[in-house]
Amino acid sequence: MFFRNLFFYTLPEISAVTDEALESALESAALKPVGALAMQSRGFVPPLGESGALLQGIENSLWLCLGGEDRILPAAVVQRECQLKIAELEQAKGHPLGKRARAQLKQETLDTLMPRAFVKPSRVNAIINRKRGFIAIDTSSAKAAEALVSKLREALGSFPALPLQAEQAPRSILTQFLLGQELPEHWHLGEECELQDPAEKGALVKCLRHDLASEEVLSHLNAGKQVSRLAFLFDANLAFVLGEDLILRKFKLLAGAVDGIENGNPESLQEELMARFALFSAELDALYLSFARAMKLQSANPQALAA
Repeated sequence: MFFRNLFFYTLPEISAVTDEALESALESAALKPVGALAMQSRGFVPPLGESGALLQGIENSLWLCLGGEDRILPAAVVQRECQLKIAELEQAKGHPLGKRARAQLKQETLDTLMPRAFVKPSRVNAIINRKRGFIAIDTSSAKAAEALVSKLREALGSFPALPLQAEQAPRSILTQFLLGQELPEHWHLGEECELQDPAEKGALVKCLRHDLASEEVLSHLNAGKQVSRLAFLFDANLAFVLGEDLILRKFKLLAGAVDGIENGNPESLQEELMARFALFSAELDALYLSFARAMKLQSANPQALAA
């Protein structure tokens, strides 16, 4: 269940929500099969598979999962079927259909095709960290992250979840790191960056598998470009690309971090998943604390960012 992306929201009031209340809220908002005439359905599903609890917890971390069902109905298919019906009616009536009649026929065509459309399932995992007061969502899409948080708000009635706020522009901090400012403890530069001219529609330079301390990269910075994305290694266990939007992409646990699990012998898939959850949540706790300090994140509860 290792995440590939980390999209954070802060949860200033998470300490007031008990595990029991949260699990009850998830149950009230569990995923229901998409209706015959609906395009999509969203709701919470068990993180460990088809059955089981909707909330899994280890120490200060809670694992939940938003499931989805989407009907796949290409617009071209609807258009083709609609045009065939329009042509048949126009031939039968002997005159072109009006705008209202065409719109009604399109809706009827859609209603006819939807029950026959394929249903595509989806899952978005998230971890709530009570100690640090955040939720980390496995997506780089603001729309997908907001969908999960909105469903959580809907289930709980009132549940503040706020985007990350930094005291200083993240682009400025990332640029200073690449210019040689001392990195946070346990942080090391990776081999990927994105440099952007601050002017509107300015030049964009992407470096992959590149020595970021090279003169070539430095020349772009001296020409006025700024860092919009930058790759890091953390504590020799984690690798990620941090963007100025404060989303961590290409997130990966390195070999040293997962040796214990790979060398273990779990008796079931559920046990392996929980072992991965335990490892990942511990690494995430340490990373978020360092990340929040490095990017000068604002916190409604300063004690959450204490060691």
